[in-house]
Amino acid sequence: MNAALSTRALSKKFGGFVANNAIDFRLERGARHALIGPNGAGKTTFVNLLTGVLAATSGEVFLGEARVTHLPQHERVKRGLTRTFQINTLFPGLTVLESVVLAIAERKGLTYVWHQTVARQRDTIDEARDLLARLSLSSEADSVTRWLSYGKQRLVEIALALATRPTVLVLDEPAAGTPSHTSAEIFSVIDRLPSDVSILLIEHDMDLVFRFAERITVFAQGTVLAEGVPAEIAADRHVREVYLGESGHG
Repeated sequence: MNAALSTRALSKKFGGFVANNAIDFRLERGARHALIGPNGAGKTTFVNLLTGVLAATSGEVFLGEARVTHLPQHERVKRGLTRTFQINTLFPGLTVLESVVLAIAERKGLTYVWHQTVARQRDTIDEARDLLARLSLSSEADSVTRWLSYGKQRLVEIALALATRPTVLVLDEPAAGTPSHTSAEIFSVIDRLPSDVSILLIEHDMDLVFRFAERITVFAQGTVLAEGVPAEIAADRHVREVYLGESGHG
């Protein structure tokens, strides 16, 4: 079976600096896959290449069997590749429900046709409420987004990403900046996401990574240092020296 997302010899250069060097990568369908590595390892550049934020210097990106290397970011979203950002990007003046309704309407092409029919609006609102319920956000539906706790805002960001109905969801440090009990709540929600959504997670918290991921890819100096199931990564001496030792995993 073909991968949900893959790359072939994907590279990015900034002048003479090689940020990513000939990376071959596969995200299997339905996978829970973590991407880790020290600061400056090339993780963010790689994700920017996957999602179309940056253009590749060479190599290819595939979404399923389709080559998307040269597609802009919004076209990749339409095809099912959606990303959340480390610094959340929300609609601060809207309520949570309004924000999700807007995202769903955008997906349906209804953004500028608010008065089409009451039934179409009701369907969109019902879908938004169902999505908020799945993410344990129903009680915040009528809250203005800017007044939510940071952890709740991260959950709203995931809701907005899911409103696009992705087949591949890239989560960029979804628990960054949140206390441990909040990050546990966020990962509990992520753990309940539909199994048909393939997830690529970028995360620095190794405890969260080892609890959540079924497979881990380790980046170092713009290349793939190692890849395997968590037990293999934890046992890899080279990985421990380069990265995991910094977080106390021995």
